[in-house]
Amino acid sequence: MSVDITIQFVTRKPYVPRATDIRRWIAAAVTDREATELTVRIVAEDEGAQLNQAWRGRDGPTNVLSFPCHGLETIAPALLGDIVVCAPVVAREADEQGKSLAAHWAHMLIHGTLHLRGYDHQTPAQAEVMEQLETDILRNFGYADPYRLPTPH
Repeated sequence: MSVDITIQFVTRKPYVPRATDIRRWIAAAVTDREATELTVRIVAEDEGAQLNQAWRGRDGPTNVLSFPCHGLETIAPALLGDIVVCAPVVAREADEQGKSLAAHWAHMLIHGTLHLRGYDHQTPAQAEVMEQLETDILRNFGYADPYRLPTPH
């Protein structure tokens, strides 16, 4: 299996995992593909908000955006597309949800990669399939089910 991931670090704050971790998490979401190419762009809130508005018509930044590559399957079958992660949003969510930064980053990158592969969560049936895949992949890294928030003490 060949996995070619280009990582663009527009920001490295407040916390951004190492490139090796980013590559490991994404590779785990594409193990059934012979070859995969994609780009990950890690941005601050201003670019995250601009992209969310331009592509989803929503105000403010979001945690992860996926831009699948369609129409090039015959000439570039390995090309999946692009993932944009807003570092400050991921850090804030991890804190709010009581998750480790690494676990939440892994989840967001796996989630975005699965979107590139055509998985979605628009219906309950789609969400069940996608969430189970995410949970299984994350468990292999020793991370808890991201959809079960920790219980308060």
